[in-house]
Amino acid sequence: MAPPRSKKRKPSFRRLLKTSNVKLDNKLKNRQFKKESTDKKHRKEQKKLRAAIKDAVLKTPLPLERYKKRPEDEEEEEFVESLPIDMMDEDDLEQIKALAQKASFLTRDLSSSGPVHAKKRKGEQQGPESYEKMPRKMQLTEEKEVIHLLPIKDKIRGLIPQSMEKPVEPKKAEEEADAPTGLEQFENEDEAVTGPALTPQEQLKLRTQKLTDRKLRIASLGSDILSDPTINIKKLKELRSMLMETDPYVAVTVRKLVMVSLMEVFKDIVPSYRIRPLTETEKASKVKKETQQLREFEEGLVSQYKFYLENLEQTVKDWKQKKRKRSEAVSLQSYKGLAEVAIRCICELLVALPHFNFHNNIIVMVVPLMNDSIKRVSDLCCEAVKKLLKQDKQGQASLGTVKVISGLVKSRNYDVRPELLKVLLCLRIKEVEVKKDTDDTAPKKKFMNYKDKKKNLSRMQRKWKKAEEKLEKELLEAEASENKDKKLKLHTETLNIVFLIYFRILKKAQKSILLPSVLEGLAKFAHLINLEFFDDLLNVLQHLIQSGDLTYRESLHCIQTAFNILSGQGDVLNIDPLKFYTHLYKTLLKLNAGASNDDISIVLRCLDVMLTKRRKQVTLQRALAFVKRLSTLSLHTLPNATVGILASNRMLIHTFPKCDILLDNEAQGSGVFLPELDEPEYCNPQNTALWELHTLRKHYHPVVRRFAVHLCAGAPSEGSGALTVQLTRRHPVELFEDYRAKDMTFNPPVAAPSTKKKDYFTIGEALLDDKLKQQIDCVLSAEEEDPTSLDFSAVQTSST
Repeated sequence: MAPPRSKKRKPSFRRLLKTSNVKLDNKLKNRQFKKESTDKKHRKEQKKLRAAIKDAVLKTPLPLERYKKRPEDEEEEEFVESLPIDMMDEDDLEQIKALAQKASFLTRDLSSSGPVHAKKRKGEQQGPESYEKMPRKMQLTEEKEVIHLLPIKDKIRGLIPQSMEKPVEPKKAEEEADAPTGLEQFENEDEAVTGPALTPQEQLKLRTQKLTDRKLRIASLGSDILSDPTINIKKLKELRSMLMETDPYVAVTVRKLVMVSLMEVFKDIVPSYRIRPLTETEKASKVKKETQQLREFEEGLVSQYKFYLENLEQTVKDWKQKKRKRSEAVSLQSYKGLAEVAIRCICELLVALPHFNFHNNIIVMVVPLMNDSIKRVSDLCCEAVKKLLKQDKQGQASLGTVKVISGLVKSRNYDVRPELLKVLLCLRIKEVEVKKDTDDTAPKKKFMNYKDKKKNLSRMQRKWKKAEEKLEKELLEAEASENKDKKLKLHTETLNIVFLIYFRILKKAQKSILLPSVLEGLAKFAHLINLEFFDDLLNVLQHLIQSGDLTYRESLHCIQTAFNILSGQGDVLNIDPLKFYTHLYKTLLKLNAGASNDDISIVLRCLDVMLTKRRKQVTLQRALAFVKRLSTLSLHTLPNATVGILASNRMLIHTFPKCDILLDNEAQGSGVFLPELDEPEYCNPQNTALWELHTLRKHYHPVVRRFAVHLCAGAPSEGSGALTVQLTRRHPVELFEDYRAKDMTFNPPVAAPSTKKKDYFTIGEALLDDKLKQQIDCVLSAEEEDPTSLDFSAVQTSST
């Protein structure tokens, strides 16, 4: 029969390479020494058994502890027990343990022929008492842990094992590790033996003291990191570990303070470039001490920044999912406050560190929170994204944000808040790659090749030419022409995604609450739309206006979008937008004339695009009709809107000089003016006059009066009726914003009354009516003669 195979695996070749020859020899000797010790122990056990069987016949056995050992056996046992346990085979160790459990076999009476576990019968002679047969328990000594060292080889004694006692650690650390923390401490409050309960004043004092200690610790760690980030980068981990504060008295406050402190520290120590991971070749290469220190700093910074962002994200997730961890010391009611601080920190990092690592991960965290049901959280995230888009000059962050917004809108099936799309209005996109043909045909700077230089230039000229071309290349790099092309490419891709969002909503969700935001966005970026989409988009806008489902503000955005398209690349299209003119003319009298008159600014922009910039396509009848209706509207609006409307009328009078016939009260041509008709071409505006200007000349607002007088004089550019340079050079929309009455204050402010005293005073009575004065004097004189006979009715009766 073949011997059983050993259960131990043979070491692999790779492991053998890593193991030294000395270690292998030591292992072999240890294995031999273990085998010898096992054989000796087995022989000793057999010897004990034989001695026990021989003496059991002669005398009653005594307990096992009463046997005395020979001196040589004691030495041998001590030597065996001093051996490390890990040097024995597992099978041998189990066998020895089994023999140790059968100690009763050595102490029972072997002379009896009955079975060991047989029941005793009545009348049978009782042997030794049972408690005499049981081995007595000796007082156990506290075993000390031993650390086994490498053995020493001696020529005489061979291998001598070495060991030392393990140093005993204080039990305080174990007690702190086993002690319940946070909520567990309060849950086990009844079971544990606690001290006297603290009064509210003592609890407040204890909390204040703990909070002060934590604040000082946070401040010291933060100042150390900021003083020298390269050396003290490890303290960043210590500061971040305080995010797991478990003391229930100060857990919430400390976590909030640590979140904000880490945010400020990262904003200060983060470099102005993105840190990339090192390659294997770079790690293996030898570098200077300063370079290695910088690499360690960058690696530690990126890892701690990543863990910090994960902590913030987990805090927000726990709040959303209402997930309470058993080991946490924070109640569910405190989750909302922690989550709001975490969201604020995330938004700050989104705006402050757009160039650093994990910025796309922050965008993915913030964009879904823009659609949160809590308005405070949604507004906070929307404002952060607006700041990011406004300050993004290259376009990388804008592209990432727009991609995430597009995916969110599509995944939610267009059921999102309108503020999510209003954020896109802050994109800084002014030019894109629209006219590729002209760019391709434009002449580019070419450098001469080697053949041309050798053919046309001498040796000295070639030398100078080489230096000149090198200088020109450096100048081109300094001008950042490549960055400009990259920026245009990013802006083009961003705008394509924005239009994809807008067109999807126009196609599939025309009756959603997102339509006003879509129309407003199209009105802003319409001049950048590709020419092939113009026809379909104008048809969609016209259909929306004619449907009657839009509010007048939405319809104004439709009109502005249509004319932004037609005023740019749409000049080549042969389209008559008469219906858009008619709709705007009809909508003017429906505008809100109260405090929420922001729609007036949209009207002023529409008038600029529809009438001023398209002057060649506009008839005189249409221009006259709009001037008259705008004058009528100016009587009902607030002063800032009236100033803007009158400024638009001034521009129209300058654009169409024949509009001055409205300043004459004589009729021009046949027909009567029909103000109720909604067709500007057929309302006969030439047969009316701008009588509204005479009313506005008495307006309480000084700027309105100035504009009214200016228009009554025919809007001259020079002379006594001309306006100041500040008013003439400003656009109507700018005037509308400048004279807005914010916070219910008059703009421009009213001058304070003069405190100068009068130079003269009126002496005596000063009445304008002499007859009234005589009557008063007559009554007063009669009263002096007879004060009791004052009868005012007597005068009336006598006269009758």
